[in-house]
Amino acid sequence: MNELYLSKKMKVLFGLSLFVFLIAQKGVGQDKLPPIDKSPLDVSYCPSNYPLSKVQDNSSETLVARVIYSRPATNGRKIFGALLEYGKIWRIGANEATEIEFFKDVYINKTKVKKGRYTLYAIPYEKKWTLIINKETDTWGAFIYNKQKDVLRMDLNLETMSQPVENLTIIFDKTKSNVIGMQVMWENAKVILPMLTTN
Repeated sequence: MNELYLSKKMKVLFGLSLFVFLIAQKGVGQDKLPPIDKSPLDVSYCPSNYPLSKVQDNSSETLVARVIYSRPATNGRKIFGALLEYGKIWRIGANEATEIEFFKDVYINKTKVKKGRYTLYAIPYEKKWTLIINKETDTWGAFIYNKQKDVLRMDLNLETMSQPVENLTIIFDKTKSNVIGMQVMWENAKVILPMLTTN
């Protein structure tokens, strides 16, 4: 008798649990999902395509750096000197501030930048950019940028490209065995941040 009573009680509890679960699932399904962002998030590695090479087990180089950034488009707009004012701090992208992670110590403009994660900012001017590496991470835009947390500031010559780049692009170019150039390109502007890797 007790076993029969427990069995009925368990069935009732199971039925109630299933009912609550289904109601919860229905509520989740009705929630509005966030739309696809207009500025997609992207990742650039040094060496390029490192994750794929690692999976294919044909990577002969060690991982040096990775940049995570959003890639806004020009969409027919004038960017530098208009949408982005000269002399104003910029997150080098859209949405969350662009982050760079070094997997080994590097030297930039004779300054040692230790292995770790940082935020990249830039101050664009008409003929140069001031590129900034900052300790503050996991932030949005440049609203709480703090100069006191700068690890490095470096002026970079601005190259004007004949072919415009629609979406902001950051890539690494290895010119020598231990010399790397991080290229930032958007609209007709291009700058290169040189870095020297350690062993």
